[in-house]
Amino acid sequence: MSALRAEPHPTLLDVRWSLQGPPGRQAYERGHLPGAVFVDLDTELAAEPGPGGRHPLPEPQAFQSVLRRAGVDADRPVVVYDADNGSAAARAWWLLRWAGHRNVAVLDGGYAAWVAEGKPTDTENPEPGDGGFRVRPGSMPVIDADEAARTARVGVLLDARAPERYRGEVEPMDPRAGHVPGARNAPFSAHTAGSGRWRSPAELAEHFAGLGVRAGQPIGTYCGSGVTACSVLLALEHAGITDSRNPAALYAGSWSNWSADPDRPAITGEQPG
Repeated sequence: MSALRAEPHPTLLDVRWSLQGPPGRQAYERGHLPGAVFVDLDTELAAEPGPGGRHPLPEPQAFQSVLRRAGVDADRPVVVYDADNGSAAARAWWLLRWAGHRNVAVLDGGYAAWVAEGKPTDTENPEPGDGGFRVRPGSMPVIDADEAARTARVGVLLDARAPERYRGEVEPMDPRAGHVPGARNAPFSAHTAGSGRWRSPAELAEHFAGLGVRAGQPIGTYCGSGVTACSVLLALEHAGITDSRNPAALYAGSWSNWSADPDRPAITGEQPG
């Protein structure tokens, strides 16, 4: 990956995470990219669960402390990776962009691809020193429940969860099953091939076109708690549908926020509703 060969050498962040566990730090301690610093998604890339959802956005000062501990600077590129498909790494990518960092990349295929190619790993815990990055939130748009509902009416709202959760057949985490009225299912698993590597821009553009997504229209994304929805945001940029000047928006509270309000309707079945 060209970003790993950039000068100055990039800051590497390991954000391996799974909704069902085990904790990503266990995988990190068994082996990681040399020089990579572990960042915990549950406690460092999110605030405490509450009315805002299961993974609310972190407070800017707390997030700044996390990034500085990891050695992040504004004039040094950052490369983030997870286990394989980029769905967790995309959360870190989006948060750094939201915080104002201009040079962030996701490692294609994650740790699995790195190991499969026979590249070196390490078990040392690096001490990168204090970084100087200053968090300036607001560089990426965030919407609330009312704005998500409006986006579904006037543009397109994409639900990144697995199809069975979108349809309301199962709901392992949140108070109610179903989806936001008008939302279209865009499961994060569709962004990568079986190897975990990202599909080409042309393939992703065709995929999103099939969902009725067009450049220039209002686009919002959500998932269960605002994590894998970031994979949709990254895929939209990779496909060339959005960019830094015209990004799609994240419904940060996502279904965990929407479903907690009994006055908000929940649609079940395959149709947006």
